[in-house]
Amino acid sequence: MTDLRQHAIEVHEQFSDELDVGVDEVEERLETLVSDYRVPIEEARRSVISTYLDEADMEREQLSDGDQAAEVADIDEPEEWLDLTAKVVELWEPRADSIAQVGLLGDETGTVKFTKWAKSDLSELDEGAVYRLGNLVTDEYEGRFSVKLNSTTTIEEVDEEIEVGDDATEVEGAMVDIQSGSGLIKRCPDEDCTRVLQNGRCSEHGEVDGEFDLRIKGVLDDGGEVHEVIFDQEATEALTGIGLEEAQEMAKDALDTEVVVEEMRETVLGRYYRVSGPTLGRYVLANETETLEEAPDAEGVLIKARSL
Repeated sequence: MTDLRQHAIEVHEQFSDELDVGVDEVEERLETLVSDYRVPIEEARRSVISTYLDEADMEREQLSDGDQAAEVADIDEPEEWLDLTAKVVELWEPRADSIAQVGLLGDETGTVKFTKWAKSDLSELDEGAVYRLGNLVTDEYEGRFSVKLNSTTTIEEVDEEIEVGDDATEVEGAMVDIQSGSGLIKRCPDEDCTRVLQNGRCSEHGEVDGEFDLRIKGVLDDGGEVHEVIFDQEATEALTGIGLEEAQEMAKDALDTEVVVEEMRETVLGRYYRVSGPTLGRYVLANETETLEEAPDAEGVLIKARSL
């Protein structure tokens, strides 16, 4: 079964009681968007769902089947829909008129930034209160995940106590791999969006002129287990000695952005680091990085790193 067919089946199941629509019709709509208009599959799925919501005169929250319940520690991918029961740990001053509220949500597994858009016309959240929030959508910027409240989000204050967990951690080990999506990247320039572009396209806003950024998605091996670590622009520059302007010049001279990540690999692979920062999903976000003395088997680890 193709991924497109599986998506069609899942969308069909959501509307089978409300609309006389078959799996083949759903798949055809998805196929048109994906193949003819080169829309990413997740964006195509959301578009088709929105069309059927209008036809069925339904709200998006009516599609929730209880499978969206999540904890902060579960957030490790952008553009996912989920429900959270969380405490408003802190509210910050919004930096733009388009933002109604911004702050920090927390549960027993950790904390995550949230944004509530002014156009969503949702009720206000109070600092210190606990809410059951339905139909949030996740986002990611420089490895830091967040959630957005939108016009389909439901807000219900609940009378319960939540002890917010500490999601900070410290890991160390040899850098054995730099994953795809590292080096000199481009992000969507829209003020409400920071998604990494894929082939010049933002999954939300289509083809755009992206803004350059630096990051490393690295893997540390301590000999017993591996840890995935994300370094944002500041941490990447400190780790590699390569600044954003220098990286852009390197890519311009070579007509290829891959030269940047290759240079980073030569600099960091096989070296030992201690990294501390918050954990979001499977990632540790590098707030502080310390270079350690090489272990006795440094040469063996470097061989392992170059073989990945």
